[in-house]
Amino acid sequence: MTEAPLMPKATAVWLVENTSLTFDQIAEFCKLHPLEVKGIADGEVATGIKGFDPISAGQLTREEIAEAEKNPDHRLKLAAAKVRLPEIKKPRGARYTPLSRRQDRPNAILWLLRNHPELKDAQIMRLVGTTKSTLQSIRERSHWNSANLQPMDPVTLGLCSQIDLDFEVNRAAKERPKAEEEGGQTLVPAEITTAKPAPAPTTRTEVFGGPAKPKSEEEKIDVDSVFGKLKTLKNAG
Repeated sequence: MTEAPLMPKATAVWLVENTSLTFDQIAEFCKLHPLEVKGIADGEVATGIKGFDPISAGQLTREEIAEAEKNPDHRLKLAAAKVRLPEIKKPRGARYTPLSRRQDRPNAILWLLRNHPELKDAQIMRLVGTTKSTLQSIRERSHWNSANLQPMDPVTLGLCSQIDLDFEVNRAAKERPKAEEEGGQTLVPAEITTAKPAPAPTTRTEVFGGPAKPKSEEEKIDVDSVFGKLKTLKNAG
């Protein structure tokens, strides 16, 4: 099946108004019914639709239209696109979990809650394909089968790949607020805990931060006068 041009009805309107192509030629090129093209020509179909020029859009050449106008049996061919558009990938939907493994999802959720508490609810739901209510019931131990649940690695169970798990764990670590990491108790750096204590000051220079000032002559003790006073006191006694 050949591809249809962009905006087929608007293209058909333009071809009806600007060329002498037959209804069959226009219908086949635009992938419309010939009666629909006739209705466009009669003003009964596509009223209010502005014609779309396929030449300026690079979908047809003037030579191709001229050749088709000369030969009613000639079929118009869509011109090759000069610019190749990238293929549009469909958005990835929810992860499908086989029926045989769905009973293991609660065990996988319990494992993730215990081993990776940094993961957000949306990340766990994305990894194992669960719902918010199921996740909450397992966290609060209100799940109907809570007593029989055993934590099991979701990778081992086949619910997700190791690459997906590592990706979500690394993302959670990067998105963790810095304030949370800095708010708790922090270890004293090793340079401080292993540093040797400084020796106690032993001299006046080390205590007061400078050399001792020499005493003036008045401040020096007169040893002779001291002993002289002591002898006077002894004789008086």
